[in-house]
Amino acid sequence: MEIRVRCGCGESSCPEWAVVELQGVVQPQASFAGDIRGLHIGRLCSAPSPSATSKAGYTFTVGYHELAGTKVTLKKPLLVLRKKKVGGGGVGDQEPPAEVELEVIGIIRHKILFKDRPKALISKPATKEKKTVQPAED
Repeated sequence: MEIRVRCGCGESSCPEWAVVELQGVVQPQASFAGDIRGLHIGRLCSAPSPSATSKAGYTFTVGYHELAGTKVTLKKPLLVLRKKKVGGGGVGDQEPPAEVELEVIGIIRHKILFKDRPKALISKPATKEKKTVQPAED
């Protein structure tokens, strides 16, 4: 079986993607029941590197936990593909079966690696101001 790979975006203009690698398990709430599309996990922010030689830093905030990570170049780039059925696919012997074509929709050259334990984000509770009561003057 021959599977064609097609890239319509050109050699140098494919959208750049990245992989986020976490240590451990991300457990969604039971209400998602296996469908994680559209699931908001946390907030990913990048911090500019202080010098040209050091790696860019990233922070990933999930609830009350903050992870610190770095951008790492992959040894071999990966392609992000979309499967498309081309032609045929009819019922019966008269139409040939549908051919499969893979379309390149992105390329992954880097991963953002979070390898350390998360830091707990603890905020101080708001303090209430005490009002002093002035004795009434008669």
